[in-house]
Order: sequence, then C-alpha cells, then structure tokens
Amino acid sequence: MWHGATHAFKDLAMSCVGQFLDYFLKKNNRHVNILVGTSGDTGSAAIESVRGIPNIDITVLLPHGRCTEIQERQMTTVIEDNVHVYAVDGTSDELDEPIKKLFGDTEFVKRHNLMSTNSVNWARVMVQIAHFFYGYFQCAPSQDNELLPPVEIVVPTGGAGNITAGCIAQKMGLPIQLVAVVNSNDIIHRTVQKGDFSLGNTERTLASAMDIQEPYNMERILWLAADSDSLKIKELMNEFNEKKGLNLPPELHIQLLQMMKSCSVTDDDILQTIRRCWEENRCLLCPHSAVAAFYHYRQFDLNQNLPRCCLAPASAAKFQDVTLRAGLIPEVPPEIEALMKKETRCTYLKKQDNWERVLREKLEAIDQKRKGNI
Repeated sequence: MWHGATHAFKDLAMSCVGQFLDYFLKKNNRHVNILVGTSGDTGSAAIESVRGIPNIDITVLLPHGRCTEIQERQMTTVIEDNVHVYAVDGTSDELDEPIKKLFGDTEFVKRHNLMSTNSVNWARVMVQIAHFFYGYFQCAPSQDNELLPPVEIVVPTGGAGNITAGCIAQKMGLPIQLVAVVNSNDIIHRTVQKGDFSLGNTERTLASAMDIQEPYNMERILWLAADSDSLKIKELMNEFNEKKGLNLPPELHIQLLQMMKSCSVTDDDILQTIRRCWEENRCLLCPHSAVAAFYHYRQFDLNQNLPRCCLAPASAAKFQDVTLRAGLIPEVPPEIEALMKKETRCTYLKKQDNWERVLREKLEAIDQKRKGNI
C-alpha cells in the first residue's frame, strides 16, 4: 500500500483530500489552516498533498527523535512557503494535547479556518475504505451467483484510522474478518481482548508510527459497534477522558469482538518476521508491515489457512536501521537517498516550551501575513 509519493499508505487518501480541498477552496475563494500531529508517516503525506497550494497553509508537529531520520527529512526538507514544521521534544500522544486544545477553542477554529487531515478527518477514512475492497478482491475474486467467501484482513494499528475504514467496509457488507495488530503499546489489544480501554505508558518500539496509547479513532469504532448509539458512546468517552480509562459494558465488548480480533507483537517478533519474509520471499518489510505478517505466520504455522490479506503500510526503505538490526541490507531508492543531501527547515520546541501558545502565535502570524498580501 506504500507506492505513493512518500512511500506510505496514507498517500492515497491524502492526495484525494488535498485535491478535494484545492477544488472547493478555489471555488469558494477561501483559505484554510491545516494543523497535523504525526507519529511518522502522516505528516509527510499531508505535506506532500498540499505543498505549494496557495489557499492552504499546513502546520505539522512531529516527535523529534521518535521518527526515523528519513521520515523527519520527508517533512523538514520541504521548503514551500505554505509548509510549517515543528519538531517537539515529546511523544505523539503529548504533541496531540495542544492540538486538541486549539480545536476545542471553537472561536479560534472559526477565526483561522482551522482543520485537520489526521484520520480524525472523515474524508481520510472514507477514501481508505477502498483499501479493504481492493485487498478483499485480491484474495477472493468476484464470482457470479455465489456467496462471497470470507477473507481475513490484518491491519497494523496505531491511531486506528485504517481499521475504522475496515469496520465501515464490514458494515457495507464486505465479508471480511478484521484483525487489529499492535506493538507493545497495546491499548487496542486490551480493549478487544478484555474490554479494558485504559491508558498505559507510551513505549518506544521499532514500529514507531504505532507508538500510541490514545487512539482517537476508537471512539468511532465503539460507535459502530454500538449500532450508532451516540449518547452511550458520549457517556463512555467522557468517562474515559476524565478517568483515563474505562471497562467496556459487556454487551458493547461482545459487539466489538464480533467486529474484530487482535494481537500484540514485540520488537523481537518484528525482527524475526522481517528475517523470515526475506528468507522465504526475498521481500523486505518495514516494521509496521512485519507486525501484520507476524500474525499471518503464527496462524499459518497453526494451519489456520483461510484467505488472508496483510496490509503493508510503509516501505522498508524508510526504516533502514530496523533492516540492519534484522541483519539484512537496506534497499534504498534514489528519491529516498536524495533526501539526505537536501537542506532542512523546521522549528524545535523543548519540553518546557508552551507548545499551545507557539501554535496560536504561528497561526495568527500566518493569517496576518496573508491579509497583508491580499
């Protein structure tokens, strides 16, 4: 799924969202400020989709040192005037906090035409539904006058936007069995297995884009599992936000289990899977793709061999250190190699800086500059 401009699965949905925005903003003579938090691939895909578009400014926060160098450079080497990048001393969950506060200020959002292209944006999820139909029909070609057979689709899961698209595909009638596979940041796994939707400490893993303990799309998944009972989910999410954890009601947990299974994978599992895939198929996996392939190998070794599609969200070329740790030689395409020679531009924010205030001042400055140019 990573054959796009930034070698990540998010390129497909982002490129569509960027074009939707460009069309409607030109048509209505409007400008928007996009504010994005990233754990790795979202930021570069979001930037690539709107770079140079005159009616859009994009501000991205990335967790400095917690992405790979290539992921960072895909963001910091873009020097278009409408792109503003901040590297913060913190986790992806921590950088989400000031972003939430800004979006919670409705007057500020309205004044600055603020929006997001994280997977909180419905258009992102909408386009990603296509992944599941495409993957399904690769495993089960359409046959007239026959019931479509079930296919298991294994989804590496961090913020849970992609598997939310899978849940909607299920609701649309696609006969898929979903598997959410996570790293040691296992809140989704605990929620599916035990109904334990509670925060833990964010751990650094080889699958860094999945180092998330507060997957905001779980609210959507629970809403789908609850047959769109908005009041019930609002009460549960209020409890979660207040107590930083909750136990799902038994009937909701049962409904969630009917939608998906789950699995948690360690760094050692990731490295072993990368090596096995190379030895058996001569195919290099990124650590996030290896999370899905680990589940497949485990089921395959147990002779659980129903049709299965593992989603591969990023190119191994973006995770060369992990490839080396697996004892293999990275394959680096020319466009990735060229990043290392480009100049970079970003602003670094220390932990003690007031990130929310910096963002507010930046967005004010963008709009003031824009008004001066009109």
